[in-house]
Order: sequence, then structure tokens, then C-alpha cells
Amino acid sequence: MLLHFCAKRSSQHNRFCMVVGVPKEIKANENRVAITPGGVEMFVQRGHTVLIESSAGVGSGFSDEQYARAGAEIVSTAQEVYANAEMILKVKEPIAPEYELIRPGQVIFTYFHAAASRELTEAMLRCRCIGIAYETVQKADGSLPLLIPMSEVAGRMAPQNGAKYLERTMGGRGVLLGGVPGTQPGTVVILGGGVVGTNAAKIAAGFGARVIILDNNLYRLRYLDDVMPKNVTTMMSTPENIRTVIRDADIVIGAVLIPGAKAPYLVTRDMLPTMKTGAVIVDVSVDQGGCIETTRPTTHENPTYVVEGVVHYGVANMPGAVPFTSTIALTNATIPYALELADKGWQRAVRENRELWYGLNFIDGHITYRAVADAFGMEYTDPATLL
Repeated sequence: MLLHFCAKRSSQHNRFCMVVGVPKEIKANENRVAITPGGVEMFVQRGHTVLIESSAGVGSGFSDEQYARAGAEIVSTAQEVYANAEMILKVKEPIAPEYELIRPGQVIFTYFHAAASRELTEAMLRCRCIGIAYETVQKADGSLPLLIPMSEVAGRMAPQNGAKYLERTMGGRGVLLGGVPGTQPGTVVILGGGVVGTNAAKIAAGFGARVIILDNNLYRLRYLDDVMPKNVTTMMSTPENIRTVIRDADIVIGAVLIPGAKAPYLVTRDMLPTMKTGAVIVDVSVDQGGCIETTRPTTHENPTYVVEGVVHYGVANMPGAVPFTSTIALTNATIPYALELADKGWQRAVRENRELWYGLNFIDGHITYRAVADAFGMEYTDPATLL
């Protein structure tokens, strides 16, 4: 039986009681979960009901017993979660088995990256849900507070994975990234100087690699030049400069982001033959379509493939490999917004919080984020006309 908003708790707090559901993530090797037991306690203290699918948190190190002690109700199936919750908290975008479970008017608060998938976009339109995307929640200064934590994790993991697949036994050139006395260190080229690129540069530099960061923002390059160690150099991102630096690269890390939109191709297929055989590409932008033309999404089970002799690593949920760290980092950022949605209901919450307003991607069968509509030549609807 569908549960509805409870009566307001008090005129002083003007809060709803909401039923919030957390299903187990079913994307391949996705071990993160959208809430910790500590987060459950915060919801329950404010009068909300939290439904957790059994074993949803096991991959991140949280047991059903921990959730129950925090006040959650443990249910057996995802179907029960979706059937009874007014708001669904997830980590990754819904995939095909979940589409039919989503109800009209149900709030789905998760990473969507909808501009990278027409199938997902069309499914959310058919569901007529309220899709609020972590990755497009945006502060007044343009920062993306719910993307930053996972960008930090993925950025730090990118050189780590690149170094692993640079080993000869993993298909790479057989280069030790930091080198040893008497040898040259490896060269890491990072496309993009944002959160992912900055964190990738920190780790690659710590390995002792020669690091080159390219970005098209001169002010950002000046900042990076000031704060990075001496084995990190900066360069303006132009097609000519990219063609030049990837020839000597042992690892190329794609770290490009256009909020909510498909990433542009900075490395095209015809550039690959100029790269070293056994070089490695780690495209962190893959969940937004990738900034390397030959990138396609892969999984933790089958993470790499080879094109023109270059190893490609395209795992789209890289932070899922370190779920204990990733879940805590993610929920530290998402729970305050989720509480606001639960306390106020989504319509009042997005009206009063402009950051959440930018998160609106889908409302009742309409695309309400322009970059998603533009990605597929579909109709965009201003969310203000639907509220």
C-alpha cells in the first residue's frame, strides 16, 4: 500500500514526514550505498521513515543490524522499497530492471548522467518521476557539491589504476610510473584541471611521475602552477598541444566535465596511432560519454580493452571499488540536501534552495535540464512552468 505524506509535525518546524527508500545498488560491482546508519538516524530523528533493502549496505561495510539499530525498517526486496517510498535515494542511475519499479511523481535523488544515455532519459520520461541529479546540483559559485566527493575519489584512483595497467603483465608498456635512480619516470598527461584533474595530479606527482595538466582556463592554470610540486607543469588545452603531449604520454587521464552535458572529444581516434604502444588511457569522463573518442564504459570485472595498441580503462563507477571511503564521502555531501527534500517536500525545497533547483533533470515526463535535452535534440521545459 502506498504511503503518503504524514501530517506536519509542528507549525514551528513546518516539516513533512516522508517515507524514504534506499534500494540495493544493482549496477555491476557497485558496492556503494546511498545512506549510512548515521544518516538513517538523522532522518528518523526528524520524523521520517527509512526503508532499507536487506543487504543494501553490506558492500560498504554496513549491516542490516546497524541500520535497524539506527531506526530503519529493513525490507526484503527492491520492489517493496519502490512501492512504498515517496523518495528514493540511490548512488547510480536506475538501470533497466528498475525502470518499471519507479512510480509517477516519485522523487529519485541520485547520479543520473542522463546526457550520456538516451535509453535512461527516455525511461525517466516514461516513468513521469521527479529526477533530481546529484551531478547538477550547483552552488552560486558554479561548484558542484555532490559531484566533488566522487570526483576527488575518482581523481585519486585514476593514476593508481593507470599505473597498474601500465605494467607489462596487465597489457601496458612495462613502465614503473615513478621510475628509480638511473631511469626516467613515466609521463602522465591530464586533460582538465578541475577537481578530478587536480586530485589525479597530486597522486601522480606523489608517485614521482612527470605530470602535465592541460586546461582551457588560464586562471586555473596559474593556480595549479602555484600549488603543485615542481614535477607538475601546466599547458593550455588546444588541439595542437594535446596532439603533442599525448605522443610522449605513458598515461592519459580524461578529466573533462561540462555540468550535466556530454563531454567533448579531446583525443580523437586518429590521434591514437601517434601514442606509444602499451600506453594507458583512463577516462574518468566516461560516465558523461568520455572525452576520448575511443572510450566506452567498462566494468570492474572487465575494466580494459585495447585500441590501436593503447590500453583503455573505462570503468564508469570507479569509486565503487573503494565503497567504504566513497559511501562516507558521498553521503557527507548528499544527506543535508536529502533531508531538506524530505522535510519540505521536493517542490518547496527546490523553490527555496537554488542549488537543488539546478538538480532538476526530470519532472513528470518533461526534461528540465537543458544540457540533457540538447544532447538528444529533445524538448526542454523550464521547471518554473511546471511548478
